[in-house]
Amino acid sequence: MNYITTLDHTRLYVKDWGTGRPVILLHGWPLSADSWDDQAVAIAQAGHRAIAYDRRGFGRSSQPWTGYDYDTLADDLAAVIEATGAQDAVLAGFSMGGGEVARYLSRHGGKGVSRAMLISSVVPYMLKTPDNPEGTDQAVFDKMTEAMKEDRAKFFAGFFKGFFGVGPMSNSASEEVLQWARSVSMQASLKAALECAKSFATTDFRADLAAFKVPTLIIHGSDDKTVPIDAAGRAAARGIAGSILLEYEGAPHGLQVTHKARLTRDMLDFIGQ
Repeated sequence: MNYITTLDHTRLYVKDWGTGRPVILLHGWPLSADSWDDQAVAIAQAGHRAIAYDRRGFGRSSQPWTGYDYDTLADDLAAVIEATGAQDAVLAGFSMGGGEVARYLSRHGGKGVSRAMLISSVVPYMLKTPDNPEGTDQAVFDKMTEAMKEDRAKFFAGFFKGFFGVGPMSNSASEEVLQWARSVSMQASLKAALECAKSFATTDFRADLAAFKVPTLIIHGSDDKTVPIDAAGRAAARGIAGSILLEYEGAPHGLQVTHKARLTRDMLDFIGQ
């Protein structure tokens, strides 16, 4: 299976590797399912089934004009679960993908899901508001939007340095990885990039936290500048009953690359429980 079709006739590109317990991997903005490849290979080799797909508007999936709100994205996840016949599944959402996990659990009652992972996730609420003082100022997101409209390729060049924590004292990601990330991101439509950035920045998932009725693992870097841990990982851990929070001390956002071995090991341990 390379593609599945959603309710609104959007075609989603799906990777389906291995057999056994299904693990559905939701990628971050503005990448594709390929960002999960290292973990997906390890999951399949460990005797599980790794399912990863390109979000609508990104990678090899269709690029419709609409449908970049989290209700629709959660319905897309439901379509993938149904088409693949995944049952007793583990959902793993990275960054923006954490929002799809949360909204699927609340909107679809967690059908077919037995465990959940939030990795560098935007859940529960990124935007700074009077009742969410640790969030990010709207001005930061406005600046991102304007930069993408002005010169998207240039914006991504700077964005991924922060994403992977690359700086004068850190080579946590190679130049080749940065080039790859920029290239994959440019495959997304401008419309999808802008609308999804708005969605992950402004969607409030705090009401969705009660829907996490399955064992939940939260992994977040303490030095994540893209999705700061206080308003995200730590807040999610406080709001999800019985959840486990693993803080990667000094780690940035892009853990699949910067902490590949540790992340893969922690994921496999949780999947196998």
